[in-house]
Amino acid sequence: MNSLFVYSKSYQYVLSILLLLPLAGISQYTDVINSNRPGLSVSAYAVGKNVVQAELGVFYEQRDHSLLNTQSDIWASDISLRYGLLFERLEINFEGTFQDQDITYSNFNLLAKRRDFSRNRLGLKYLIYDPFKNPEANKPNLYSWRANNKFQFKNLIPAVSLYGGANFVIGDNPFYVGEPTLSYRGMIATQSRITPRFVLITNTAYDRISSDDPELSYLISLSHAFRNPKWSVFIEHQGIQSDRYADLLIRGGIAHLLKENLQLDFNMGASLKNTPSRIFIGLGGSYRMDFHKDSLIAIEDQDADQNGGAIDKDAMKKEKNKKKKGKGSGAEDIDLGPSKKQLKKLKKAEKKKESNEIDF
Repeated sequence: MNSLFVYSKSYQYVLSILLLLPLAGISQYTDVINSNRPGLSVSAYAVGKNVVQAELGVFYEQRDHSLLNTQSDIWASDISLRYGLLFERLEINFEGTFQDQDITYSNFNLLAKRRDFSRNRLGLKYLIYDPFKNPEANKPNLYSWRANNKFQFKNLIPAVSLYGGANFVIGDNPFYVGEPTLSYRGMIATQSRITPRFVLITNTAYDRISSDDPELSYLISLSHAFRNPKWSVFIEHQGIQSDRYADLLIRGGIAHLLKENLQLDFNMGASLKNTPSRIFIGLGGSYRMDFHKDSLIAIEDQDADQNGGAIDKDAMKKEKNKKKKGKGSGAEDIDLGPSKKQLKKLKKAEKKKESNEIDF
């Protein structure tokens, strides 16, 4: 079998484009939902302590194999259940895909059916490194909007998390004939940033460890938030290599933030080979139940102005105005970096603070 890592020029071209596109990242816990959908890549960050999140979808796939002369129609549903366990950096998650496949063997004029879980696994993910942990090192430049939005080499340093989990094959699963009930999975997930609008995620996984056909795979996913941050798009490349199955896939899609705890999405994709050729389309959504609470910091351990500084004389008026306008959709809480107008206010406040300091 040809190695997955021996590509034609067209494959190398696709990968080069994905690797050279701008990158971005997001914080650990966010005020709005942070979903792994609509792609298959897994973020380096956890959902946050005491956050319960469900990510569900349905999809249809047409799969034809030129050598075996088979055609398949596949309907499937997938689910990912995520929970922030014990502390901010740790997440436990279940991932399942239930698949119904009709296969036509053209050479023999036969029709077969397979129905079971093609994915059924439970795992833990832990963030081991976060380049944005220190807020002092990531303060916005008050003198230049462009400096905050252009390419910066420091943002190539990714957040890194480790994943460990197990796959379960229950009963006579037609997708994994002869495989053990339990096999293992390990993965490294990274997330990098260049501007507030772009996110690059990579996953490198070694799957079905302890089975007769272990699987090596990678995912490269790039997403971009529009000027209206309720909308975002993504493109993703996936490579899979094992003695049982090998493939190269590309997919893309769009996501819409309906409410701060609800996201809807659409995706489609295809394989880059014809053994088998695959075309698929899907839609889904993600919903979050947020029980997260910020940890309290003793006042003697707080930094200067950590509590927000002096109370503005119009603070109560502003709060009343916010209540009149309503809670909002949640998109206003997405951090795409300070605008030019916000930078001017920050710069003015900084100068005022410096003028009020007493020099001994």
